Amino acid sequence: MGLLDNKVAIITGASKGIGRVTAIRFGKEGARVACVARTAAAVKDTASAVDKAGGRGLAVVADASKEADVQRMVESVVKAFGRVDVLINNAGDGGPTKKVQEYLVEDWYYTIDSCLTSSYLCTRFCVPEMIKAGGGAIVNISSGAGRRGLPYRIGYCSAKAGQVGMAYGLALELGPLGIRVNVVAPGAVEGPRIDSVIEGQARVKGITPEAQRKDMLQRSPLRRMTTADDIAEAALFLASDLAKNISGQVLSVNAGEPAG
Repeated sequence: MGLLDNKVAIITGASKGIGRVTAIRFGKEGARVACVARTAAAVKDTASAVDKAGGRGLAVVADASKEADVQRMVESVVKAFGRVDVLINNAGDGGPTKKVQEYLVEDWYYTIDSCLTSSYLCTRFCVPEMIKAGGGAIVNISSGAGRRGLPYRIGYCSAKAGQVGMAYGLALELGPLGIRVNVVAPGAVEGPRIDSVIEGQARVKGITPEAQRKDMLQRSPLRRMTTADDIAEAALFLASDLAKNISGQVLSVNAGEPAG
């Protein structure tokens, strides 16, 4: 028996990184997983990996920040699997690394839409299906940057803080309907994305990427970065019945770094 047997999960941003690893992890626990992303080939590959892991994968090509795409996405999942039990709001681009006086309004809207509007839209269209199913679980993949900040990343920090505030409000609103809403707040997650962030931070500060990486590691008691597997395990816990009495909470997964 898996932790998610007979559950239907939607995971956005599932073509790579945290989303892909989480989709495969959910598949191992028996879930039927709708893998959502904008890139067809990559999301189809994730869905195939879910099948191989023991679950059932469905590839859905959609932009989670576009209302029509999200509505079509949910309709496709219900048509294929009959219900929605779990939503993992993982989609989002971190946007540029710039001083605030150089941060363009286009940068702002792109980052907010990518990270925060996508979470709102997916929640909006999934909630009615969760109500029909008798309840559900929503997990926003936020960031430590949304709780303690990060210089030169104003759009990203704002969007990620918004995901936390959204979860607090939704937990109160949706709890009586049997829907739990929580947040996973990763620290620096190993991979190409954090490498790009480190390079951007180093460039703005006028230091080397190696020095910036060392500074990041020194802030965490465990002296290591987080992995996508770490985040997938946290999302699995919050999505499963193991967390049936947990809602409106932020779980920091950040090698022990103070949350804020």
